[in-house]
Amino acid sequence: MSKEIHIKKQLQIEKRLAKAKLSFDLSYWVKWTGSFILLGAMMLRGAQVYPVADLFMSAIGCICWLWVGIMWKDRALIILNAAAVTILGVGVLRVIAGA
Repeated sequence: MSKEIHIKKQLQIEKRLAKAKLSFDLSYWVKWTGSFILLGAMMLRGAQVYPVADLFMSAIGCICWLWVGIMWKDRALIILNAAAVTILGVGVLRVIAGA
């Protein structure tokens, strides 16, 4: 009887480990790329250098996370990053227009 329990527990552990494995799909790469771009933008903002680069990098990072939110069908990520892209997009357009 204890051998059967041990086998069941072993199978449960294997199932959990299989679920926990990283899947290197497209969303994995987009989210990490967006995260590193946003971290770079925050470093520029914190150092108060190159505000235009910070604006562009922030917009690109948020676009990446918006894409991830769409892929995951996560409404919170979609709403947050759609708002951020809109706000940052206005700033980018103002910089491009020279206003």
